[in-house]
Amino acid sequence: MNQDELYSHCTLCPRECGVNRSAGQKGRCGMTSELKAARAALHMWEEPPLSGTHGSGTVFFSGCPLSCVFCQNSQISHGADGKTISSLRLAEIFLELHGQGAHNINLVTPTHFVPHIIKALDIAKTNGLDIPIVFNCGGYESEQTLRLLDGYIDIYLPDFKYMNGDISAKYSHCRNYAEKAKSALAQMVYQTGAPVMDENGIMKRGTIVRHLVLPGNTSDSMEVIKYLHETYGNDILISIMSQYTPKSDLKEKYPLLARRLTKYEYEKVVRFAKEIGVTRGFTQYGEAARESFIPKFDGEGV
Repeated sequence: MNQDELYSHCTLCPRECGVNRSAGQKGRCGMTSELKAARAALHMWEEPPLSGTHGSGTVFFSGCPLSCVFCQNSQISHGADGKTISSLRLAEIFLELHGQGAHNINLVTPTHFVPHIIKALDIAKTNGLDIPIVFNCGGYESEQTLRLLDGYIDIYLPDFKYMNGDISAKYSHCRNYAEKAKSALAQMVYQTGAPVMDENGIMKRGTIVRHLVLPGNTSDSMEVIKYLHETYGNDILISIMSQYTPKSDLKEKYPLLARRLTKYEYEKVVRFAKEIGVTRGFTQYGEAARESFIPKFDGEGV
């Protein structure tokens, strides 16, 4: 794999903007070929098989191909806050998190930096990294890029945000979201197989698909859950999330997103999942939709 070639006419994500990121041009992700990360720390708020008792070793990368209007990490996904680091430093971060007791290395919004990540994993694994690698992404992925990761990723943790193209076009500026998410997920499950846990319930391999229920969009949520269950059954785990946090600037242009998700809306989707036979997965209750669940992107660990 030639890192410079992959960045010089970038098609790492389905946007396929084709810009020369190696020459300093910014892609639709908002990033050049300089690797930027905003936080690296143990995280206790992932799904239980990922966080376990010690935490998931999360590395938050700057930039994002999706540009969702409601993104809770917009400080780094839209604003591009973060620190420029090398692949060698990224490998050191992986080993530091491993040394802190992380159950896994959790790569958050990593798609547009896959060449750097592969290089860093090669270095880190040569130096003793032997815990699962999690690819935590928005679900809008290139099947070609995912093939580069075969053998590197143990656990895929994608979103599956929408089924309706009008909704995905409005909120994430990509009408073809579902089409790309479907093909990407098929590749992910092909690579990892069905979920595998160790004797302590910590995930070693497999795919967890997240779906965030949005206010006013329960019908589309149910279509997503239906597709996932009918297509994959118990070959994936489904995480139905209630933690939607409204942003103050959405009210005028996106009125449906200007409020929190109601308990009724969330329970409607969960009830539907149970009725169609979903038995393996995760739900969120209580105070999941709080800004305190959004980590501080202050450069910790980078």
